[in-house]
Amino acid sequence: MSIEITNTYEPLASQDHVEQQPFVHPVVVVAKRTVDVVGAGSLLIATLPLFPLIALAIRIESPGPVLFQQLRVGRTTDTFSELFQMNKFRSMRTDAESRSGAVWASKNDNRITRVGKFLRKTRLDELPQLINVLRGEMSLVGPRPERPSFCRKLEQEIPFYIERTWGLRPGITGWAQVNQGYDETLDDVRSKILYDFSYALAMRSPFSWLAMEAKVVCRTVMVMAFGRGQ
Repeated sequence: MSIEITNTYEPLASQDHVEQQPFVHPVVVVAKRTVDVVGAGSLLIATLPLFPLIALAIRIESPGPVLFQQLRVGRTTDTFSELFQMNKFRSMRTDAESRSGAVWASKNDNRITRVGKFLRKTRLDELPQLINVLRGEMSLVGPRPERPSFCRKLEQEIPFYIERTWGLRPGITGWAQVNQGYDETLDDVRSKILYDFSYALAMRSPFSWLAMEAKVVCRTVMVMAFGRGQ
């Protein structure tokens, strides 16, 4: 089942500085950003040869831009929410939402191209998000970045929804994503909230954060290797 959301989300203006959050250990703050920069930079260099091949496959099957950009909600605090343009390889037709409006993708979604299905299953469509990580807009691991229009509705339906990114950058992958996949219903989001909060609590100490980070990375590799993405 898909959910259609037409309300607009109007967070306060973006800020360059986010206050230190009390539940995040200061060592984790530095270590996580270091891992993000080194990891994203290394992955970008290693996968760069795939970019023209993916771009060619997308253009051969479907006319339109190779890259897909969409406004997403980043870190939040008590006073503001960051907004940023998330980058992905395009996996849907260019007219995907011309009739339906803003809706979640679903299983066997006919808006997804054949190349797009492969990119989604292997998570290769998310490679351009490495640029978002280097810019400091995202993290390699964190809660899923959501669209502003969806956030308004989800805040009304699910208590403490926006707190999932309180002081945290959203991630390319995350504890919730590898355990449950993409959202299709409100019940999916409700259950994933627990995973997001579990990840946030792990950041209280360097050791629990490292253990959680390692589990997410291992499961992400499994998803990519066996094509379990959606």
